[in-house]
Amino acid sequence: MKISVDKNVVEISPETEQETASLDILWKVVIDCYGNNKKIVPMGQFVPGIDKLARFHIEGVQGGVTVYSDENKAAEDNTYYCEICNKYMKVEKGQAVPLCCGRDMETIE
Repeated sequence: MKISVDKNVVEISPETEQETASLDILWKVVIDCYGNNKKIVPMGQFVPGIDKLARFHIEGVQGGVTVYSDENKAAEDNTYYCEICNKYMKVEKGQAVPLCCGRDMETIE
């Protein structure tokens, strides 16, 4: 996939059939024929040489099912958050800790 940036315009050029299909899906999720187009906002960080991908959130699109840790339980009632994407969840004492962005969410101090 080729990505070029010219000031405030981003161009994405797929280079394979799979990339074309993926871009078509993204286009259909983001674009609304009635003018209610979605915004794509960055999540976490992208540091060249350290990170292998850049992650974005599509505003207004419901996320997937929350996955929980098999090993870690909440020590007390608390709010947990993901420092990568800033998702927040209330968790009661004894419940499994939610997972987000590939790891356990953390308590808010």
